[in-house]
Amino acid sequence: MLNKMRWILLVMLALLIFTGCSSDENESDASQNTEEKTEQKSNGQEEQAENEQPDDSELDTDQNDTQEMSLPDIEPIPTDEEGLAKQHPGPLAYVDSIYDMEEEIEEQLVPMSENPTDEEYENYLRQMYWLVAKDYPDPEDMIKKWEFASFGNPDLPDSKFHFKENYNIEIILDSSGSMANPAGDGTRMDVAKESINSFLSEAPEEANVSLRVYGHKGTSADSDKELSCGAIEQVYGFDSYDEEAFQEALNQFQPMGWTPLADALEQSEEALSQFDAENNTNLIYVVSDGIATCDGDPVAVAESLSGSNAQPIINIIGFQTDSEAQAQLKEMAEVSGGIFASAQDEEELQEEFDRAEEVLQAWNEWKDDADRDLSAMETDTHFDIMGLHNDWHFTTMETSNNLHEMLHVIDDLGLITFEQKRELQSRVSALKDEIDSTVSQLEEDLKKIREQDLQEARKSIEEKYSEGTENDS
Repeated sequence: MLNKMRWILLVMLALLIFTGCSSDENESDASQNTEEKTEQKSNGQEEQAENEQPDDSELDTDQNDTQEMSLPDIEPIPTDEEGLAKQHPGPLAYVDSIYDMEEEIEEQLVPMSENPTDEEYENYLRQMYWLVAKDYPDPEDMIKKWEFASFGNPDLPDSKFHFKENYNIEIILDSSGSMANPAGDGTRMDVAKESINSFLSEAPEEANVSLRVYGHKGTSADSDKELSCGAIEQVYGFDSYDEEAFQEALNQFQPMGWTPLADALEQSEEALSQFDAENNTNLIYVVSDGIATCDGDPVAVAESLSGSNAQPIINIIGFQTDSEAQAQLKEMAEVSGGIFASAQDEEELQEEFDRAEEVLQAWNEWKDDADRDLSAMETDTHFDIMGLHNDWHFTTMETSNNLHEMLHVIDDLGLITFEQKRELQSRVSALKDEIDSTVSQLEEDLKKIREQDLQEARKSIEEKYSEGTENDS
């Protein structure tokens, strides 16, 4: 028993000695590692200090918190006639409520720094503006409409505006997938079909009408691109309008795939080649809601088509288009000498076809040797100016309202302080006042232009409003 206890004591003593040795070795290793890390850190800091050489602002933590935030370069907000006429709508321009766009706004805007500079305030306001900027009707287009309203007048310098014995109208309708988007009580396609049908139903019996559609086959999937881009079809005419037959043609297609706009115009040029400008008045109306997504250059084709032997006037209606599509469609109208019109809803689309209908009736009267009422035309131009002024005024007011609403949203999101909100509100109000002044001046300019000879008016407006386009290109 005694021997057994001695054995246990010897084992315990051995364990104590072994544990103590291990502890000393670990402490020694840990100490050595700490010293190595400290030395490495010290050397790294010295090397960083030599390479970076930070200035006082980088060393001052408090000052770092108030440095000006970095914003991308944003183009200035236009406040003159030319700039406003050429601007394109922003992504939130036509939303129902800015208050419902919190997520979209938060994705686009960052918090302002604690002490923003004047430059930062300006950049912030610019970024806000281009999110909600609306489309201002182009005064140049209104002058073109005045010329268009004089259609048939033998004194007009451009012979393609003179009435000829035969009258041919081709509607080129976008039937791509986006035309299935909601509009009014139906889809964009439903609205377009109804407006086109109403317009052509008033066409004189002697007029030849045609309906050409594109993108009405396949889907918007990449696998269907070739099929859809090749889907261009004249579903009616050239023939006089027959309600039953035309309605049957309209029912043949629905919005489906891609947008072969260039090829559609090329096929139209080929079809119109039989109608020379010497004996035919030729008009084309393009109705589209998007940019061309297939091969080809629709701007170049529009220019070529306008200069062909048929010399058609190409008028283009952008129906609920975004800024990119609007820019392309407007350029097509510009190079072909036609009119671009932007329609945001069913009423505006119908208004454009109503204007075209007036020209049809004028041709019908010319065929019957009726006199045109020039005094009525003068009255129309007076109301045109009034209407454009009102459009610009309300566009400015709606944009300003959207900016003020956005300030409430970004305040709620915590992106700006109360004082920053007040400063930005002041700048929005000043911006509105400046643009309001421009709107008033525009009305006076257009009244002076209206008093000039039509040809002089064309020259004046091109000099005044085309300069900005040339500078942009």
